[in-house]
Amino acid sequence: MTFLLRCVLICVSLVLTFYVLGRIRHSKMRIEDSIFWVMFSMLLVIFSVFPKVADFISSLVGTYSTANFIFTLMIFILLTKVFFQSIKISQLERRVTELIQMLALDKEEAIEKEEHKL
Repeated sequence: MTFLLRCVLICVSLVLTFYVLGRIRHSKMRIEDSIFWVMFSMLLVIFSVFPKVADFISSLVGTYSTANFIFTLMIFILLTKVFFQSIKISQLERRVTELIQMLALDKEEAIEKEEHKL
């Protein structure tokens, strides 16, 4: 792993960590979600501070270079995160639809009750 790649990984991880902490301070991010991003940045730090770990895993997996392994691993982790976020969004959309339908039915019942009183 080149020195430049190591510096980039450290800088990106530090920027990501400070950004996540800032979002938490301003209550714009849940702590559960921020744990993922902090762990993600810590993984980048580990790979950049201890490049032999990434080299060893890269040789075990059989990638052409350590940089390819790191990029492939990060893409895989981020795609997995996107998949689980998609599941969560789908569940929330279903719940919102159910709530809207219940609200519409409640309004209709309230209108019908007012008409019967008149």
